[in-house]
Amino acid sequence: MFLCSEVHAAESVACLNLALNRLKDIWEEIGIPEDQRLQRTDVVKKHIKGLLDMMIAEEDSLRKRLMSSIESCRKELDVLCTELQLSPFEDEGRTMLQLEKDIRSRLEVMMKQKSQRVKELKTLYKQDRELCDVMCSVPFCIDMDSVPSLEQLDSYHSYLNDLTKEKDRRHGEFVGIKRQIIVCMEELDQLPDTSFERDVVCEDEEAFCLSSDNITALQLLLGQLEDRKTENELVCSSYRTKIQELWERLQVPQEERDGMSEHMVQSRKKNMDALQTECLRLEQLKIKNMRNVLEAIRAEVALFWERCYYSLEQRQAFTPYYSDDYTEEMLNLHQAELLSLKKHYEDHRELFEGVTRWQDSWTLFLQLEKKATDPSRFNNRGGNLLKEEKQRADLQKSLPKLEKSLKTQIDLWEEEQYREFLVNGQRFLQYVQEQWELLRLEKEREKNERQLKKNQQIEQDMLYGTAQRTPSKRRLAETPTPGKARKLNATSSISSTPNSTLRSAFGGTMCQSPVLRPPMSTSKVRLSAWWDPLMIITDSVLFFLSLKDPVSITAMLSQLKGNMVTT
Repeated sequence: MFLCSEVHAAESVACLNLALNRLKDIWEEIGIPEDQRLQRTDVVKKHIKGLLDMMIAEEDSLRKRLMSSIESCRKELDVLCTELQLSPFEDEGRTMLQLEKDIRSRLEVMMKQKSQRVKELKTLYKQDRELCDVMCSVPFCIDMDSVPSLEQLDSYHSYLNDLTKEKDRRHGEFVGIKRQIIVCMEELDQLPDTSFERDVVCEDEEAFCLSSDNITALQLLLGQLEDRKTENELVCSSYRTKIQELWERLQVPQEERDGMSEHMVQSRKKNMDALQTECLRLEQLKIKNMRNVLEAIRAEVALFWERCYYSLEQRQAFTPYYSDDYTEEMLNLHQAELLSLKKHYEDHRELFEGVTRWQDSWTLFLQLEKKATDPSRFNNRGGNLLKEEKQRADLQKSLPKLEKSLKTQIDLWEEEQYREFLVNGQRFLQYVQEQWELLRLEKEREKNERQLKKNQQIEQDMLYGTAQRTPSKRRLAETPTPGKARKLNATSSISSTPNSTLRSAFGGTMCQSPVLRPPMSTSKVRLSAWWDPLMIITDSVLFFLSLKDPVSITAMLSQLKGNMVTT
């Protein structure tokens, strides 16, 4: 760049010398004297010097303007860097003209940034003021007279976003609580009394201040109304319970009860007043019908005695139950006893229901055990025998499990209550053991009775022969075939022998001798004693084969085997 300017300067000097030489030649050709040549040369010099001085002055003026612009721009740029919290501008070896251009461009950019930040700050501040008016909160702490930094603007944005979310949350909470408050006031037949209640119920939702204090006051108001509503519901519920009891005890007609149907469901103030009036009316009616009311309460007391498995001693301990004095005091004593029984039953409902389940299962088990010893059940052809056997087997498994579960619950209860859990005046497990022992003794007694009866039957058979056990299957009305005739003749001939009594037992008939005969031999008695069980086994096997159920056959044969052993 420097070499180019030197070349241009040398060319300018050469042009100037060439022009002066040309003027000199023209002057010589014209013949201008020497003194005039000097004058003309002096004019040329002055003219060139003036032109150069003017050009130098213009360029120097340009330099000064550039320097002044650079200085002023630099000052502004430094101020903006300080306000915008940016690093200062550096020259980095630029020329004056390039520096002035760069500084001016940078200044324009920073001025635009400042304008944008100030504008954004004003917008955020406006939003902040609106949210603060709605939520009654303190504005964001920021200097509005200075240019905010990018970090401050980001923080302001985050703050307003959180505040907006909180405002939406509070508004939603306010709307929900307001609806609940309106519902509670309607159910309580209550109008807004205080200015705060009127602001909540009557004013526009957008005009309500969503401050934390107001939200807390809203929750407190709703809690008070719900407590009052719950209190009314409890009062109405107690009235309804009392009315129901009095209706049942006084046997109030259904037509009168239907007139109170609306008040038996809703719990508003007018309903509570109506229920209270009905209670007073029934109380007065109860006093007039004291005997009937007391008898009804005694029926309930007896019912809960049964549910709680009270023993006779426990029942007799409540002496007013057996009194003939029908007074208000007696009624109060019975009501207190009934409340105590209900509380006792509810406190231990799970245990009592478990005992009831065991008692029901035990009763069914005893019924099935009784059916299992009934010989007539083998005549059943409807499949009930197998169902009963399966049900009895299930009960044999489930009863010990239920007893074990109840034992665990009762042990835990006794540890907590520090007293024994009684059923019919005795500990439940002792009661269960007694029931099993009674069942065992009953089986032993039945077994002994059957054995005694068998022995008596054997003695009778030994003396008088064996009677027919099963009906004869011969068709005597038919005309016998030749083969059958031969068999009949053979039978007739055998029957005429001295041992005809034993043979007639196998043939299904009984022929007694007109004279007293000596006792049969031991082998014959054994054959006669085993004949009837074998016939029963045959019929039963044929029955279960018709069912084509191996499980049923196995169960049946096992039962029959037990009967044979007993026999």
